Amino acid sequence: MRPAVLIGAAFALAGCASMAAPGGARFDASALSEQPTLLVATTRKPVPGLAKPWFGAERAAALTVARARLNPPSDGRFSLASVGLDDWEIERIEPAVRDVGELIAPAAGARDVLIYVHGFKQTFETAALDAVRLSDGIRFRGETMVFSWPSKAGLFDYGYDRESAMWSRDAFERVLDSLMTSPNVGRVHIVAHSMGTMLTMEALRQLHARYGETAAQKLGAVVFASPDIDMNVFASSVERIGPLAARITVISATNDRALALSRRLAGGITRVGAAEKKELERLGLRVIDASQQGWGIINHDLFLSSGEVRQVIRNAIDGRPGPGA
Repeated sequence: MRPAVLIGAAFALAGCASMAAPGGARFDASALSEQPTLLVATTRKPVPGLAKPWFGAERAAALTVARARLNPPSDGRFSLASVGLDDWEIERIEPAVRDVGELIAPAAGARDVLIYVHGFKQTFETAALDAVRLSDGIRFRGETMVFSWPSKAGLFDYGYDRESAMWSRDAFERVLDSLMTSPNVGRVHIVAHSMGTMLTMEALRQLHARYGETAAQKLGAVVFASPDIDMNVFASSVERIGPLAARITVISATNDRALALSRRLAGGITRVGAAEKKELERLGLRVIDASQQGWGIINHDLFLSSGEVRQVIRNAIDGRPGPGA
């Protein structure tokens, strides 16, 4: 692979992209558009005073729980947002209680929670805003949370990011545990991208080891978008998580060039997000081959850039089989 292509693929592993409205689908307004607050759980070290950029790339001594107050894009017909020049912004970060479950206030009925777990080469801000764009794009009606682990957000920091993701698995398990045992929470849905799928799978393994089949009772959809996981490790983990595996939808693309680079860095082992659909279906998983949905040369951020793939995520959350991407 030529140097220019290597750099381009590494850059694409971040998965940042603008998000248009879902094509061909009509949903109610998202909860974020009505109450622009994002829940935050992060293992990053906070910036003193929680000033911008709020959280850095260093690993924190303890999990931080907070709320991000957001400024939504303008919604007028002739606004900058209508031509892609306006976007969501983080206004401020407000520290919250230490127990994640207490972030969800009592309501008339239990509210679902959507957790986004980012991938390689992400700052806290890019990860948080991707969570917002995803939730708003699929018109999610519950609470939205970003789980952000320490990434250096550099082209050549793949090793540091990978270790930081694995280091964060215990903290993510605690987040899931708190939410799933909260009486104010309905179902917990997870969308994990790229390297974030690795720590998500590890947390699910630990959750199943602790609670067994009861862990599946409050777990909703688990969507692995372009998962950057060793195929052999993934297959072993699927066997270990029992009924939790039935919740998983894998969005793959055999032409994902970012995962082709990851495969080289990992010694030639196929990454799950670039595996053949039949190979993944043999594990008993629902698989969406999005190889034909990408319009760029990288095809690693389709969960953000493709309306058809976002429709798949919405269908998984709603429990509908829906059309394949």
